[in-house]
Amino acid sequence: MRRLIDLSVPTESSLSEPLPVEVNHQEHRLSVKVMSMFFGCEAGDLPEGLGWANDAVNMISHAGTHVDAPWHYFPSSEGKRARTIDEMPLEWFYSDGVVLDMRHKPRGSGVSIDDLKGALAAIKYDIKPWDIVMIQTGADKLWGKRGYFEAGCGMTRDSTLWLVEKGVRVMGIDAWGWDRPFWALKEEFARTGDKGLLWGAHYAGIEKEYCHIEKLANLDQLPRPFGFKVACFPVKLTGGSAGWSRVVAILED
Repeated sequence: MRRLIDLSVPTESSLSEPLPVEVNHQEHRLSVKVMSMFFGCEAGDLPEGLGWANDAVNMISHAGTHVDAPWHYFPSSEGKRARTIDEMPLEWFYSDGVVLDMRHKPRGSGVSIDDLKGALAAIKYDIKPWDIVMIQTGADKLWGKRGYFEAGCGMTRDSTLWLVEKGVRVMGIDAWGWDRPFWALKEEFARTGDKGLLWGAHYAGIEKEYCHIEKLANLDQLPRPFGFKVACFPVKLTGGSAGWSRVVAILED
């Protein structure tokens, strides 16, 4: 029997989104004039004088659960023009999934290569090429609250490149961003002046081409850390730095 588990947060106006998401739901009565224009009809010609419902949305491509394209990280990747989200191969976005639990990591800390190795050893799993690796921080439990933006741990340049070198092309996290929370990067940069800290996990895409998913959710609902498929096809936004995605885990029980 097949089970589907939704690994996405809703696309909505939320306290968790520091950049505004505006959704205007247009009710059925508001479309009557538009339908009259298209069809040459009157309100009385429509069932109970009602037309279609519609929605007007104003948001960035990085709102809600989404897949970042190499173009988001930098204009070039691996010495060539970085690809936009519509240029990425569909084959990348349907593969075996694996969850690495980092909920024990302190808020604002970085996930190291040793952390990844330890999590893999704990579940007795070896990463193989094309696996979709998902980092579980537990930050998704704060969705809908302001604290979500600053919650969880995050990936680093070295740990990101380590996954790519293992053959992983798509990876994801259940926090607002792939890197450590911005407040943590800001504090450490102020203390050390180390420029390599700034958005380092994203900038790893300059060296090696990869995509990552941000704002995953419900990884705790998976009955096992591997042995399932993940579908995370991004919306084909021409020239886009990201594409919204309804990420789904597919289990054959």
